[in-house]
Amino acid sequence: MMKFPDSFSNIPGRETLARSQVLQRSWPVVLDLCVAGIGLACFYGVVVIARYWFGHPEPEITISQSPRALPQYAFYSVVRIGLAYLLSLVFAIGYGYIAAYSKRVEPLMIAGLDILQSIPVLSFLPGVMLAMVALFPTRQIGVEMGAIVLIFTGQVWNMAFSFYSSIKSIPRELSEAASIYKFSRLQKLIQLELPYAAIGLVWNSMVSVAGGWFFLMACEMFVLGTRDFRLPGLGSYLQTAAGTGNYSAITWGLLTMIAIIVATDQLVWRPVIAWSDKFKFEQVESGSRVRSPLLHLLQHSRGLRTLRHHTVVPLEEGLYRRLADQRVVGAAAKTAKSEGLVAKNGIVSAVLRGLVIVIAAVAVLYAAWQALTLLRQVQGGEFVGILKGAMATFLRVNVALILAAAWTIPAGVAIGFHPRLARIAQPIAQIAASVPATALFPVLLLALVRVGGGMGIGSIALMLLGTQWYILFNVIAGAMAIPSDLKEVATLFRFTTIQKWKTVILPGIFPFLITGLVTASGGAWNASIIAEYFRLKNQTLQTVGLGAVISAATDSGKFQILLLATIVMALMVVTINRLVWRPLYRLAETRYKLGG
Repeated sequence: MMKFPDSFSNIPGRETLARSQVLQRSWPVVLDLCVAGIGLACFYGVVVIARYWFGHPEPEITISQSPRALPQYAFYSVVRIGLAYLLSLVFAIGYGYIAAYSKRVEPLMIAGLDILQSIPVLSFLPGVMLAMVALFPTRQIGVEMGAIVLIFTGQVWNMAFSFYSSIKSIPRELSEAASIYKFSRLQKLIQLELPYAAIGLVWNSMVSVAGGWFFLMACEMFVLGTRDFRLPGLGSYLQTAAGTGNYSAITWGLLTMIAIIVATDQLVWRPVIAWSDKFKFEQVESGSRVRSPLLHLLQHSRGLRTLRHHTVVPLEEGLYRRLADQRVVGAAAKTAKSEGLVAKNGIVSAVLRGLVIVIAAVAVLYAAWQALTLLRQVQGGEFVGILKGAMATFLRVNVALILAAAWTIPAGVAIGFHPRLARIAQPIAQIAASVPATALFPVLLLALVRVGGGMGIGSIALMLLGTQWYILFNVIAGAMAIPSDLKEVATLFRFTTIQKWKTVILPGIFPFLITGLVTASGGAWNASIIAEYFRLKNQTLQTVGLGAVISAATDSGKFQILLLATIVMALMVVTINRLVWRPLYRLAETRYKLGG
């Protein structure tokens, strides 16, 4: 009898092969059941939120400090941040697109973006909250929408800046290719602009959500004059615990928040980062790619493939077919139009444009008159105090930016260049960025008081904790966007570390770095409202600064001081942007544009 070698015993038998085939067939079914379960859970969540939002507003909400209330509070906060992020994403794409392609309104829109991102969340508070409550006076949704819009104002600006700068830095050859193939505006947006901006937009989305967690405490629980607004959520839970000095509740709240952030990182951001990596602009395929097991499983789900085949694909085909038909019909109609019809349409459009301008001018003049009436109530001593606070906050912001840039630039480049390091460092950075520094502020303040420090140093530390992530995540995105062929050329020519930083790394990350510094600067000014004015154990701790002036004016209902302090802050930030950041943006577009 023939004797086989021992190695043949390692060949799987029929039973093993059959078991493997059963697992291969059953695993997609299990995955589809999991996806269906997630869908049902989301549907149930929508029902719960709708029942709560459309109920009658509760006159006074008591925030429980029991750990048993945390699951419900966490659910409410996640929904608010998620809806605010979706609103921010739509606004950022629309705003950045119009600003990048409309030469007439581009300077005005970018100036407006500079002003809006420099306005603290609390400065939006009176108008937003009173307007939403007036729109829905008998429903809880009014207060909820107000909180969502406030979170939106803390998330959206860096995303809009990112999308705008990405469109402005699209390589010329890609734009020319889109023109040669006669892409419509929608086709160019979907097939060129969104993919090219994807990496920067994803990383800025991560830091925006982190910013939403940072300002969550201010958006879920605040005082406006004599009215006390409270919403059940993680932010109000942590603020109540910090105000009463309940460190056990702070610990439970932070652990819950960290668990949510870790789950979000693994279930949302990790798959999205792996998906967006395919949009990297390079001529040589990178040897190392970002991986996500969850994305791999979702891509092999039969249920999702079937759903996409019967919904998304027909919609895409129908949309492109309709666009093509409209282009043909539009071209035929354009040649058939008479000169009189063209002139008539021109007159109508001019009249409509003039009407819109007149209405906008009247609204602006009315708002300006009301603002002047309010500003007349400001006393001379109050104005001097605002100017002193502005200079103090200006110095703190610059110190925080220098300290942040000193470590985030090398760390961000290292993470962006090494996918293995990114798999470890990115979740840690995401957790650290998302944990509200305001929740750690009580412990930090107590430690500083014991060693002889105080709110002056503590405010700089809080600004640093809240804004350094804007620079870090933008630098990571810039390092990941550097084409692999440039890295290989640097290796081939045996560049030294200094040469590599000077010729490859710094030019490659420069547009992203400027975006990060601009948004970090605005974020530091925004963070001053919390860093310079804080309640601890029923005491109010504050230092000299513009943020402290704004927070105190909001608490006391002195809207004239709130308005003047906000105007001063906006003017300072816009002046810095015009003298410093705008020339650097122009340099990034001209000298450091990839493929320029």
